[in-house]
This record gives sequence, C-alpha cells and structure tokens, in this order.
Amino acid sequence: MIDVGIAGVKALLVLLMVLNLSAILLWVERKGSALIQDRIGANRANIFGGLLPFNLGIINTLIADPIKLLTKEDVIPAGADKLLPFLAVFPVLVTFAAVPFGDQLQIGSTTINLQVADLDIGILYVLAMSSLAVYGTVLGGWASNSRWALLGGIRGSAQMISYEIAMGLALIGAVMTFGTLDLQAIARAQGHHFFGVIPAWGVIYQPVGFVIFLIAGIAETKRVPFDLPEGESELISGYFTEYSGMKQAAFMLSDFAESVVVAGLATTLFFGAWQVPFLFRDGFHFPGGSVVALPQLVVVVLQIISFTIKVFLLCVFQILVRWTLPRYRYDQVMDLGWKFLLPIALANMLVTGVVVVLAG
Repeated sequence: MIDVGIAGVKALLVLLMVLNLSAILLWVERKGSALIQDRIGANRANIFGGLLPFNLGIINTLIADPIKLLTKEDVIPAGADKLLPFLAVFPVLVTFAAVPFGDQLQIGSTTINLQVADLDIGILYVLAMSSLAVYGTVLGGWASNSRWALLGGIRGSAQMISYEIAMGLALIGAVMTFGTLDLQAIARAQGHHFFGVIPAWGVIYQPVGFVIFLIAGIAETKRVPFDLPEGESELISGYFTEYSGMKQAAFMLSDFAESVVVAGLATTLFFGAWQVPFLFRDGFHFPGGSVVALPQLVVVVLQIISFTIKVFLLCVFQILVRWTLPRYRYDQVMDLGWKFLLPIALANMLVTGVVVVLAG
C-alpha cells in the first residue's frame, strides 16, 4: 500500500510538472515571439485592476485563456466523429513516466527512486509510447470529415514516422555508449568528470547524436520549422481545424507537452539529467579535495531544480527556433529526414560501435 501511494505521488508530481511547464511555455512563446518581432505581446486581463506596476500577460495565458476555451461552444461538423483529442495528449504524458527527475531519496527504511516507472528498458518504453502519438494526429484529421484536416493528418503521419527512425538511431548511439537501456542508469553514469573538472555528460560522448535527436524531436512535435501538419497558410489549422473549445486546447497542449518530453529526454541522455557538477549524494566534492557536506534532502532538491532548469532551457531553445526559422516545404522535410538525418544517424551508430569495441 505504501509503494502504491509513493508511486501515485510521483506520478502526480510529474503530471503537474509537465502540464504546468506546458502552460508556462505558452506564455514564454507569446512574450518571446513579441520580443523577437519588436512588439508588446500579451499584456491584458490584469485581475488586480492595474495595482501592479507591470503586467506581463501571465493572467491572459494561465487564467483568461483556459476559461475562454472551457466556455466556448463545442462545434461538431456534420459527418464528423466525436473523437476525443485527448488521445493525442495521453501518450505524451505517459512517456515522461520513464524519465528520472532525481536520484534516490531515503526515508527511514524506504528508498524512493525519483522516477515514476523504474524500467530496465526505459528507452524502448519511450520509443513505444512516443510512436503512439501519431494516432492522435491521424485520427484527429480523419475524424473531422474535412479535406484540410485529412491532409494535415496524412502529413503528420508521414513526418512523424520518418523522423522517429532517425531519433531511434540517435538513441541507439547513447545506448551503445552507456551500455544500458535504463534511463536512471544512464543518468547516474554521467556523474563523473573528465580531468576532475569537465562533467562527463552524454553530449561529450555523442555530440552528433544530440543534434540528430534534437532535430528529430522538434520534427516530432510538429512545430516550426516542421509544422507541415498544421500549416496555417496552406491548411487553415491542419489536423485540428474543425476542433474548438477544450478539444482544440487538448491538441495545443499536446504540442507543448511534446516539447517538454523532448527536452526531458535530451536532458537525461545528453546533459546529465539531474546531475549537478561536483554534487554527490553527501554534498559538493570540489577538485581541490574540499567537501561541503549537505543533508540528503537538500541534495535531492538541488537535483530536481537542476533537472527542471535544463528542461526549461531546452524548451526555450525550441521556442527560439520556432520563431526564428521559416517553414520547410513538404518535400524538404522528407528529404531532410530520409536523405540527411538517416544516413548521418547510421554513420554515427557505426562509428560509436567501433569506438566502443576498441575502447573495451
């Protein structure tokens, strides 16, 4: 019973982190795009009546817009199926269950692994769950009984399947490097330092794999420059054109949640996960030999903060890319996936295998 309660608390914490970070990213995107385009951005709906000396539009994003979407009329076109768009959100949320957000917390005789699902095959689980997200896009477009939505769903299925191959091969390079499929074990393997100073994070071992994974991950999220399934100038809103109210919000939420998942996986595999340089379970161990002892709870909190900051920064980078680069043409997207990323990913896997064999 205690184990079930602990698992429930961890699942709730991860769910709240992903959902809240997705909402915050919407605000970051609004204000960030405004800064890039030299405009003000969201700055209304101040519930304090102008008492605050500033208004950054947070109330718009976190309170006003959700209320608006909740109270909107749910319009269902003639001939459309009442498909729940939450099919697009569910695989994204459960994917994060295998991502570790801290090491271990010892409470009495109970050891709590800061990971919702402690899986020895975590990477395979991530690939399996992420591949299910394509069904939400395809069925969402098909069930709308709209040519624009159908075209968006077809584009989305082709794009997501294409880039999953390159993403999987990039992950194989990391698996070969660390010798395990367990994401928590990969996180712990990045805890030492080169020459006692440089953190031995995965990006040092797999720089090419990181670039491939990040590009493929952004393509998986269906956001600019890979937003062909949506393509406002071509398909109105693509696969969720006919959805309104909370159904539209669910599709939009899935896009931001996918960005969080991509950032979480990139952090875990390539940026030390929850690792903090020179921080170990008993405190900070500096190169000169000095040690600053810390309580275990403080160490765990620092690990969670480190993981959250890394994920947030990678999410911000994805937003920066979204408002900097133009959209690819459909043929360019396919060429990039099959003719560019796939061969490089195969070559990276081959080189990694040779290096691992020679080093072993």
